[in-house]
Amino acid sequence: METKLAENIRFFRKQKSLTQEQLAEVLGVTVGAVHKWETRLSTPELNLITEMADFFDVSVDVLLGHEMRDNRLKATVERLAVYLKNEDPQGLAEAEKALKRFPHAFEVVYHGALIHMVFGGVKRDNSLLARARELLEEALILLPQNRDPRISDIGIHYLLSTIFVLQGKGEEAVSYLEKHNPEGFYDAEIGMVLALICKDTDKAQTFISAALIESVSKAVQTALSGAVAFVRKGDFRSAEDLLHWGIGVVDGVKKPEVTGFVDRSNSYLYLALAYTYSCSGRKEEAREMMKRAKQNAVRFDQAPNYDARSLRFVSGIDTYQMHEIISDTAMGSLKSLIGVLADEGLSGLWEDVKINEEADVI
Repeated sequence: METKLAENIRFFRKQKSLTQEQLAEVLGVTVGAVHKWETRLSTPELNLITEMADFFDVSVDVLLGHEMRDNRLKATVERLAVYLKNEDPQGLAEAEKALKRFPHAFEVVYHGALIHMVFGGVKRDNSLLARARELLEEALILLPQNRDPRISDIGIHYLLSTIFVLQGKGEEAVSYLEKHNPEGFYDAEIGMVLALICKDTDKAQTFISAALIESVSKAVQTALSGAVAFVRKGDFRSAEDLLHWGIGVVDGVKKPEVTGFVDRSNSYLYLALAYTYSCSGRKEEAREMMKRAKQNAVRFDQAPNYDARSLRFVSGIDTYQMHEIISDTAMGSLKSLIGVLADEGLSGLWEDVKINEEADVI
C-alpha cells in the first residue's frame, strides 16, 4: 500500500515551524533518520509513527495519508475496468484481491479474466493465459448474474478461443469455435485460424466463403439503413458516400457476366441513392439512380439466380442458397421499399420511370 507518510512528516514539521534537527530531538533520533523519512529512504518504526501522530495532533491514518477505499462490489468493478482500459499492470494484483473478496461475482470474474488475458497475451505468459481461461470458464457458469447486454456467452466463447490462439493451439481454437458457432457467427474467425495458423486452406475456404456471403449481406443492410438515417437527419453527403461504399462492396464480389443475387442487392442501394438525391433536390441524378435500380431488378428477375457461387471468392459451398423474403421478385421488393420510405417525390419518380423508361439491361 502506497502512503504519503514522507510528505506528511515534512508538511506537519513545517506547520509547527520545526527544523529536521528539532524534530529529531523531540523524537530522540538522529537528524539523519528524519532526513531519510522525508526522502523515502527509510520508514520510521510503528512506535515512532504513533509518537509523531500524537505530537502533530493528528490520527495515524492522517499522518500516513491513508484514505479509506470503497471496496463494495460496484466500486471494485469500476476500478478493475479502469485498470483494464489503461492497461495498468497493477490491475493483475488488484484483480486477484477482488477475486478473493468476490469469488462468485460475475462482473469481478469477467473483468479479472480480461485483465489476465490482456497481459498474458502481451507478455506471452502462459500462466496468465491459463488463469484467464479458468476465469472465463467460471464466468460462463456465473453468466445468469450478468446485467450488461453487451456481454454474452457468444463473446466469452470467442475470448476463450482467442486464448487458445495466443497459446499457439490453433486446432483447439478451431474445434472450440466449431462447437459454439450459432448460425455461422464465427465463420470468419474459424477461417482465419485455419488459414493463418493451421494452414488448412481447403477447409478454411469453406468458412471464408460463408463469412464473405454474410459480410456482403451485412454491408448492404448497413449502407441502406445508414443512408436512410443520414437522409432523415439532412446529412445527404454521408448518405451518398455510404451508399457508394456499399455498391463498391457488392460490385467487388460480383462475377463478371453473371447475373446473381448481388444484382438484386444493388437495386436496393441505387434506389436509396435515388431517395438521397431526390430529398436533396438533385432530381436528374435521382432519376438516373432510379433507372439503375429498375434495370438491376429487371435483369435479376429475367434470370433469377440465388446460388452463392455467383459471387467471386466463393468456393467449397455447393448448396448455399441466398434468399429474399420481402417479395418473390426484385421489382416487387423495390416497390415495397418505396412504400416503407413513404416519400412522395420518390414514389412519383418510381411511377414515372416505370411507365416511361424502357427496361434496358445494362
